[in-house]
Amino acid sequence: MKLPSPLVYKIFILTFLLFFSTLSNSQELSDEKIRSLIEEFKTLHRGPYLKIEWFCDDGTKRDSKDPCPDKIGGIQHASYKPIVERLQEENHIFFADILAYTDKGDFWDANNQHSRLKQYQLNQYLMNIDNGWIMEKAQFYRGAIQSEDEEEWGIDFYNWLLLDNQKIEENFFLIRQSLKNIPHSGSDQTAQKIRNLSKVIADNNSRFMDVRTKLHSQPEESDIKLVKNFREKNSDKLSKTELQQLDSLQNSLQKFYAPIDLNWFAQKATVFPKDSYLRNKLENFSTNAANRENNSILIENAANLMCDIRTQLTEVQSTSDQLVALDISLKLEEIIFRTAPEWKPENLREQLDKIYALSLASASAGFVEWWEWNSVDHYLQLQQTDEITLENLQQKLTIARSQVEWSASMVKAIYGDVVEKYEAFEPKANSFIDDRLRSSIALQLGKSVSELGDFIAEKASLENKVFKLNNQSSIRGLNPGYALGELEIISGTSTEIDVNPNKIYIFQKPPSDLKPIAGILTVAEGNLVSHVQLLARNLGIPNAVISAENLEQLQKYEGEKIFFAVSEKGTVVMKEADDMENEEEDLFASEEKQKEKINVPTEKIDLTCQVPIPLSQVDASDSGKICGPKAANLGQLKMMFPEKVVDGVVIPFGVFRQHMNQKMPLQEGSYWDYLKATFAQAEQMRENDIPEEEIELCQLDRLFQLQTAIKNMPLQEDFKTYLAESFYDNFEQPLGNVPVFLRSDTNMEDLPNFTGAGLNLTVFNVRDEAKIVQGIKDVWASPYTERSFKWRQRFLENPENVYPSILIIPSVDVDYSGVMITKGINNDNENDLTVAFSRGAGGAVDGQSAETWLIDIEKGAQLLSPAREASYNRLPTEGGLTKKYSSFDKPILSEKNINAIRKMAKDIRKILPERTSKENTGPYDVELGFQNDKLWLFQIRPFVENKNAKSSTYLKSITPTIDNEQLISLETNL
Repeated sequence: MKLPSPLVYKIFILTFLLFFSTLSNSQELSDEKIRSLIEEFKTLHRGPYLKIEWFCDDGTKRDSKDPCPDKIGGIQHASYKPIVERLQEENHIFFADILAYTDKGDFWDANNQHSRLKQYQLNQYLMNIDNGWIMEKAQFYRGAIQSEDEEEWGIDFYNWLLLDNQKIEENFFLIRQSLKNIPHSGSDQTAQKIRNLSKVIADNNSRFMDVRTKLHSQPEESDIKLVKNFREKNSDKLSKTELQQLDSLQNSLQKFYAPIDLNWFAQKATVFPKDSYLRNKLENFSTNAANRENNSILIENAANLMCDIRTQLTEVQSTSDQLVALDISLKLEEIIFRTAPEWKPENLREQLDKIYALSLASASAGFVEWWEWNSVDHYLQLQQTDEITLENLQQKLTIARSQVEWSASMVKAIYGDVVEKYEAFEPKANSFIDDRLRSSIALQLGKSVSELGDFIAEKASLENKVFKLNNQSSIRGLNPGYALGELEIISGTSTEIDVNPNKIYIFQKPPSDLKPIAGILTVAEGNLVSHVQLLARNLGIPNAVISAENLEQLQKYEGEKIFFAVSEKGTVVMKEADDMENEEEDLFASEEKQKEKINVPTEKIDLTCQVPIPLSQVDASDSGKICGPKAANLGQLKMMFPEKVVDGVVIPFGVFRQHMNQKMPLQEGSYWDYLKATFAQAEQMRENDIPEEEIELCQLDRLFQLQTAIKNMPLQEDFKTYLAESFYDNFEQPLGNVPVFLRSDTNMEDLPNFTGAGLNLTVFNVRDEAKIVQGIKDVWASPYTERSFKWRQRFLENPENVYPSILIIPSVDVDYSGVMITKGINNDNENDLTVAFSRGAGGAVDGQSAETWLIDIEKGAQLLSPAREASYNRLPTEGGLTKKYSSFDKPILSEKNINAIRKMAKDIRKILPERTSKENTGPYDVELGFQNDKLWLFQIRPFVENKNAKSSTYLKSITPTIDNEQLISLETNL
């Protein structure tokens, strides 16, 4: 046998190494590696750049000393290091982007939710607040970036982008915000520079923190003197760099608050065609502003002109004129931002006028979509009247507060993805969203709304008592209840949080799979009808929404044991445990807690049915008998509305129990024997006075073993045969040919005092036979997960008696889906409907920021909150989930959809008591969806609220009786 030559060996080794290197380079860089790169770039004189080169128009590159020929043309700037290019290709992360080096379509990055553009903005922010960030040394690398080339590229980019009116309509907020960062003629970043400089100075000098807080929360012209006084008082303690930074900050403030140059607007007007709409409006504005009597007129006129620009932008024929119009809009926003503190309303009428003007300006700046603004505009406008009822004034406050919240949620929705991505390797990115909000009109609007809230609280003798925080009127209770526990704040994203059931948590947004906790506060309300919210409402877990400013003030109480209570009307009390009164301490007596336990009825369970059943053969009377309430009630709906409910298959309790009677591997008895022994052992441990924490850990360990064993349990052959036949009979397709949902449906759900919403598994859109078989076992195992067990263990007397059935229904690839509660949740009105929808499948129930409406059962609908989730799920016929993305420029529900929901609610209210029992009058929790405007029903269950919380004497005592008909003069002094 002839051996290969040494050359062949070498070729083989080189080929292998090259292949291995290619494999290695095809992987994303870890967050740890990116962190180390950032620190390395900071120390390098070229930072993330490789060298200066000529980039010729024919696509070739030349050395820095070898310019492109004149007949070809080109520009000179730095090129990226190979590791930076790898970050772009593998991680889709873009550091130190040179715009002149970038394709316009690649920068717009539409296929990735405009990630690259947003990263450019985030990079600019980090560079401003962190001494150049990765460009700390490279910012002095001469020739790396040519400002005139960047500005020329920026103009070209906007001329390219603004050609497409659909892009403008779908991305107005992002496009307008990007103008603050992308170089182009007319850009002015003075306001941003003020904020960034103040943060840098405060980060390096704690004595400046009070000044920085003032600049960030209540900026006004007097801050110039504040900075000047600080410099004079501390000059001997400051470094040369700090003195320079203070001088730069003072100069920027003086520039920002310099007298308004109205000639600027007159000059910009000449850009537009003569007698055009915007030209006339601009000329009128500059003339009226010059003759203004006070700041209120200036702000109102500026807000109206911003409105004209937003509504007319797509009608402007020239992209260069559109760019000028957007720059004017930014200048107007700056004027309103700096002038708003100087408008000090003397009476209630002026306060409402100011709130309306600031709300209009915020919407015109894109913080609120235009259809959203049109839905609330008429509520905020002040009618020709001299008096207003307290109830109507409270409604205006609610709507005005919503404009602040919608504005904040817009910033989070647009930039949250890139901030979350960067937070993993650069924690400083976390403050970007807050910076965008605090530099916007939303800051001034929030202050005015808070002042109105304080006025109303005084008139109604209604006030929150949350420590001694400022602006408490922005705090709102969502679910009534009371709790005692340690306060913990979860910053950033809240996925995979190991919560403690005895703690009170503050979330930016609660996770959809939240385990039991004592109390919840959220910075964003999220969704009134998500599973988490429904569980909280059902079980009397106090839940409130707070502002970002409130969160900042609550930081100092983290780790403290506190008392937290929310009344049915939304009043919130929070204090340190040591300050509790006797009445509050009595709420936590052990016998009080024992009354809240709920017993799961098991006496009527029929385990003799051990084959799949058609959905059409079950009804509400079978709930808790052969199957859970999901299947029973959906079967009832199928009888009532056969064209709106899909066919389905029910796997009853008996099939589960039959399989649980099989011998469990590595155990002496069956799966069921192991389950019973688990709870018997727990009772024995209690008799031996073993601490409950140890008992729970032991139970969870054994249940985890049971859960694992069930997932690997063999399905009986007879059952698999019956299952295959049921697919033919009900879906007219063989098993494996039709995508289906597998929904857990236990006997512990929808009890009179316990909802169990979302505790167990739903398998989405699975088609493959093997995956369906495995899905059945996974659903059977899901009641024994830690989360499901803890909710049951805490609130049920007999949590071991859980029997899961399974509802199998074919997938409906709905355009949007959601939940309807057949009452007003916030106003407790039986004539209203609370409806929340999200795009795609599985909408609203998992806590997405859903589009929520309060719908009058007869006519009229009020938007409570818009959707702020760009991504959604579609259900392809091959199974699985496909992620899609949408903009927010159009509502999810049309008027036609709302009318269909209204009719369905009427029919359910009328027919369900007739077909079941007279006592079954609701309210109901209904899951539904629309596909091509056809309404589909997927579930109906009772809407369960906590009666103890609603009837608590203490909770009633913290909400005074309010005279809603009380008349208040609009001339009332503030």
